[in-house]
Amino acid sequence: MAKRVQDVKPARSKETEAWFRENIAEQKQRYAAIVKEQDGLAAQREKWVEEFLQVIQTKGFNVTGDTRRVIKPSEIAKKPKGRHQVVF
Repeated sequence: MAKRVQDVKPARSKETEAWFRENIAEQKQRYAAIVKEQDGLAAQREKWVEEFLQVIQTKGFNVTGDTRRVIKPSEIAKKPKGRHQVVF
């Protein structure tokens, strides 16, 4: 199959490749630090989720303006197995 013109990438200089490698390494370090911090909050996050579920089942939440709706326990989804994943 022949390559189309838009499929051909221009060659990068050595300086550009070095810059890419350096920046990718820095991004991986930042990502690892964020993951470590988020994993460290796992126990606190579980408490936050429990508190939130308690509030929406007792006080409810604002649907629109001053209208509040209480969520029935049967409407709460079951907790999935595995660890809580934070997407950022």
